[in-house]
Amino acid sequence: MRRFELIAPCHFGMEAVLKKEIIDLGYDITEVADGRITFYGDEEALCRANVFLRTAERILIKIGAFHAETYEELFQGTKALPWEEYIPVDGKCWVAKAASVKSRLFSPSDIQSVMKKAIVDRLRSLYHVNWMEETGASFPLRVFLMKDEVVVGLDSTGESLHKRGYRKLTAKAPIAENLAAALIMLTPWNKSRILVDPFCGSGTFPIEAAMMASNMAPGMNRSFTAESWEHIVGKRNWYDALDEAGELVDLHVETDIQGYDIDDAMVNIARENARLAGVDHLIHFQRRSVEQLSHPKKYGFIITNPPYGERLQDKDEMPALYKIIGERYKALDSWSLYMITAYDQAEKYIGRKADKNRKIYNGMMKTYYYQFMGPKPPKQRTMGTNE
Repeated sequence: MRRFELIAPCHFGMEAVLKKEIIDLGYDITEVADGRITFYGDEEALCRANVFLRTAERILIKIGAFHAETYEELFQGTKALPWEEYIPVDGKCWVAKAASVKSRLFSPSDIQSVMKKAIVDRLRSLYHVNWMEETGASFPLRVFLMKDEVVVGLDSTGESLHKRGYRKLTAKAPIAENLAAALIMLTPWNKSRILVDPFCGSGTFPIEAAMMASNMAPGMNRSFTAESWEHIVGKRNWYDALDEAGELVDLHVETDIQGYDIDDAMVNIARENARLAGVDHLIHFQRRSVEQLSHPKKYGFIITNPPYGERLQDKDEMPALYKIIGERYKALDSWSLYMITAYDQAEKYIGRKADKNRKIYNGMMKTYYYQFMGPKPPKQRTMGTNE
């Protein structure tokens, strides 16, 4: 079976979570860089990574790497890579995205254009054709330039892995599904614990939690670009990965996952998204304001993405909102609060300094992941233990 070096990009700050996921799948890490993890794997690994990884953005096959300070060096370095091993004579190939940091070459459009010309130049010569028809399967590329080092990856995923296939309807500022999953995984929450999102919007946190609780792979219900690359990845590998995912699902798991929103329309959207994900029976959605946040049980989790005054007219409302969040959290017995927000005065109005505060870039926006940790619940006594 063919062996690859695979690259999995992720949100900046989420590298450790993704690294653990990849190791748990059974693969060897070769490099950890800002915003991406590189690891070894075969055809089966490429399929399983696409189907099972919750926190990655996509899975790339590393075609090669080289140094380039000029466009001529970029052209020659690109042309030297073994494109014929991946792209057939009718393949449609293009540089979908080029990212440059601290490099002499920094124009994405120029990088894309030069590399496209170099790839076509090599393939035309090797295939003995005057024109690349590009009527066949798609082969999108992703390119990273860091300090003049160029890394080239072939995108096996297509639409980002955060698109699980269930979120047909969204809130105004939805959190990406893979980021929501990563934030949950940064907490000690598990399926036996209570989880409440009092600002659930389109339901992303509760749905991702329910998928974790039921062991539902995030890529089970979507397609991938590499499914049409039968000369690279055999169809049987995709079938095996999906069969494995299907066998692991447990929809009979008992959960206490709740999502609240003040907007009736959002609650309906969240319910529909949960239904599409196949986990609606595991979540209780309800129209409820944050002022009504309460729960009779101990040791629960609030994991949420509250408003943070991104519009100027909303900023004056933030102190009162975060004060209410703090008051309702304080009234809960032995709970933990995990909250991602761009509002940098959150701790002040919640009335308590966070136990941990992690900076995370949500797209281009700097956000804070405030972690207010409650006590651990006592260990459950097993049957037969003396009272």
